[in-house]
Amino acid sequence: MTPSQVTFEVRGTSVQENDITVDDGQFGIHNGVQTLDSGWLSCQTEIRLRLHYSEKPPVSISKNKFKKSRFRVKLMLEGLEEDHDDDNQDKTVTQKMSNTLEISLISDTEYKSRHSQPECGYGLQPDRWTEYSIQTMEPDNLELVFDFFEEDLSERVLQGDELPGHVGTACLLSSMIAELGKSAGILTLPIMSRSSRKTIGKVRVDYIIIKPISGYSCDMEVSYAKYWRPRTTLDVGHRGAGNSTTTTKLAKVQENTVASLRNAASHGAAFVEFDVHLSKDHVPVVYHDLTCCMAMKKKCDAEPLELFEIPVKELSYDQLQLLKLAHVTALKLKDHNASFKGEESPASENQPFPSLQTVLESLPEDVGFNIEIKWICQQRDGKWDGNLSTYFDMNLFLDIILKTVLENAGRRRIIFSSFDADICTMVRQKQNKYPVLFLTQGKSDIYPELMDLRSRTTPIAMSFAQFENLLGINVHTEDLLRNPSYIQEAKSKGLVIFCWGDDTNDPENRKKLREYGINGLIYDRIYDWMPEQPNIFQVEQLERLKKELPELKFCTCPTVSHFSTMSLCKCRNSLMEMNGIDNLSDA
Repeated sequence: MTPSQVTFEVRGTSVQENDITVDDGQFGIHNGVQTLDSGWLSCQTEIRLRLHYSEKPPVSISKNKFKKSRFRVKLMLEGLEEDHDDDNQDKTVTQKMSNTLEISLISDTEYKSRHSQPECGYGLQPDRWTEYSIQTMEPDNLELVFDFFEEDLSERVLQGDELPGHVGTACLLSSMIAELGKSAGILTLPIMSRSSRKTIGKVRVDYIIIKPISGYSCDMEVSYAKYWRPRTTLDVGHRGAGNSTTTTKLAKVQENTVASLRNAASHGAAFVEFDVHLSKDHVPVVYHDLTCCMAMKKKCDAEPLELFEIPVKELSYDQLQLLKLAHVTALKLKDHNASFKGEESPASENQPFPSLQTVLESLPEDVGFNIEIKWICQQRDGKWDGNLSTYFDMNLFLDIILKTVLENAGRRRIIFSSFDADICTMVRQKQNKYPVLFLTQGKSDIYPELMDLRSRTTPIAMSFAQFENLLGINVHTEDLLRNPSYIQEAKSKGLVIFCWGDDTNDPENRKKLREYGINGLIYDRIYDWMPEQPNIFQVEQLERLKKELPELKFCTCPTVSHFSTMSLCKCRNSLMEMNGIDNLSDA
């Protein structure tokens, strides 16, 4: 079909004069709340370039004159020129999205996002994260030029210099990133002096590349990315019924199994929290740690076992189901046999490593899922989780997990979360249906400090969540009990705030946190504190049905799951007729 053959049906609307509402307010602001959203990636690619002091100063100049200087940086975005053969050029004009550049500054005290820069750029500071976001249709055809200026702008480096304090320039071709073939990494670029064109230093540029979900298209049918209905504090089952491996009082059901998740759900958990990563053959599996222990002897052998720690990503889904496995804490036990619980058949709900799809299909749809996406984190001392310094490609990894959820979650409430800030960024940019919480440990006496500057304090986590337009943050309870004002501060910034950690297992701490106004409590052994009962969503659903269906007005059944279109309500007080519940599922 040629362009001349395309016809368009003109759409129009007629508006009555009395239907016209004049709003002289600011664009994107409704009832005092900013509702403007950048949406999600559809066909464009987003390149993120970051300069920060997480590990070391990003800029290093070899000249003694600048040894103690701080610098300002300005990034200029240019497209590479292409030669076109006018005689052979296709006459069809293709409309392309123009390249966009956004500059963001994130710190404990604020975040700023701008589409323009000062003449000499923004200053680099040890406590501030500087990020450049470029959206483009040609991710391998850009020239990115960094100009560096000394922080003290009173001195002119070159006589007659138009810009005071200009030190040098570094150039990055986006094709360099494309050739590396990685979704994330670090590049070191030479800084060239403008006068002599000699190398005078280097700049360390951290990058991520965000692509649309491969093989899946999002739409505007429904979006909960920033939606949160005010309710009383929600109870969330940690790893289902609770930690069964490392905490002081272990859960009675093996964590992160269908049985554990079902147990928490039956005791009124609004959400169940669990961890997801990939097997070697790219099956999303539910398991907490990045590594596990494998016994190399036969299951029936009574002699002491020799254990080997192995990354989960090195085992296929079938191997994870069949091998005799134990938690990594087993390495510290003298009797390795004691670390292996009774054998479970692959079909058992107590079987570890259930697939994400199995979990989605096994639990009632009115139980929400808080899905923590696992990724390797680096501590400030340089150590990596599970001693894994390399992992899956981040785009591939997330596309598989997100597609599994988007295609199988149905009407279930889903919240994604991760300790890795880049995972949160990508999940937010790749889809618009489900919200994201940034997990942070803040200031902690229990856990080692992480390398990523954005993970080190609760205030900077808030700034990051605001910058990325996330639903909110999920904070270590230790930090909130020390600084309860963080809860209202997060809420005042339009953020939802959950909490996690062993301190949340104390009922007195949970009581305090509820009084402070926390939105969600993630804790172990919900069955110790709550009887078998419907969760808040099931109660709300039944109340709605009672209003919509008169036949249910006097029903005292605990949940709508007690009756269906094929059977009468089991409540003796209900006078409902069979034909009165035919529309139950629709309601």
